[in-house]
Amino acid sequence: MEKDAGRRPMIDFTGQVAIITGAGRGLGRLYAMEIARRGGSVVVNDLGSTMHGEGSDSSVADQVVEEIERAGGVAAASYESVASPEGGEAIVRTAVDRFGRLDAVVSNAGVFNSVPFDELSQIDWRRMLSVHLDGGFHLSQPAFRVMKSQGYGRFVFIASSAGLFGQPLEAHYAAAKGGLLGLTNVIAIEGAQHGILANTVLPFGYTRMVTDTVPDPKYLEESGFLNAIQPDLVVPIVVFLASRACEVSHHNYSACAGRFARVFVGLGEGWLAEPGSNPTAADVAAHLTNVSAIEPFTVPMSIFDEVLGICDRLGVSA
Repeated sequence: MEKDAGRRPMIDFTGQVAIITGAGRGLGRLYAMEIARRGGSVVVNDLGSTMHGEGSDSSVADQVVEEIERAGGVAAASYESVASPEGGEAIVRTAVDRFGRLDAVVSNAGVFNSVPFDELSQIDWRRMLSVHLDGGFHLSQPAFRVMKSQGYGRFVFIASSAGLFGQPLEAHYAAAKGGLLGLTNVIAIEGAQHGILANTVLPFGYTRMVTDTVPDPKYLEESGFLNAIQPDLVVPIVVFLASRACEVSHHNYSACAGRFARVFVGLGEGWLAEPGSNPTAADVAAHLTNVSAIEPFTVPMSIFDEVLGICDRLGVSA
């Protein structure tokens, strides 16, 4: 059996079916190519629009399918937009009708543009959320139903550090990507009893999202960071999380220049007012150091973890 890095049995997708959205270019294409290389049957979904979400071109998905097939892999093209419920249903139906099942979904389709917050239009806001966040929902709900009936599934949502940490000129993009984290958390919780795992990846990759939005060609050529974030370096963690080898769920992982790291939302211990003391705003101000402290902290895996922690400190039952 082929070995990864000469150590471990190869992560194999033989007999499995994966949907990759936004798979016609950039990172999505690389995810699709690698899963197909490892034996998976891949639905290559791409509307073929511009980076700003304009137009469509079916040849974008077709070219990746042809590339996979030339390499001996199995793939089917899908041209639907994730931005509508009908599109999401059709993408999932392509997988089930063509290949008989659905094992993994990599929700990668997206659009991108940069706008100052005070100039952000309703159209720009809505378009961004409709593709990233609504699209994540429209795709994952019918896919979840198929996976639930199988008792197995893997979701990988492509989020962004912009959504967790912020990025100037990207309020709409950050809000959409941040929303995907909330969606992933709930799918992970509800899917656990059905063998369904859900995680996010926050990728850095030198793709058209960079080349189409950075106007200075000299900077693109000379930036050490941009040349370090080769898109191939994101692929390993996406492939792992989409595979049967993955046993983690409800996690977020950053992939940047060959560095892979968990990203998490922590809950500080905070300041607990004396029961019955009716704390005031002035009390909060007086204890702000404790309220704002980030250590010690926990990483709740659901809202119930936070509730139970408070109950313990109050000495009351949930």
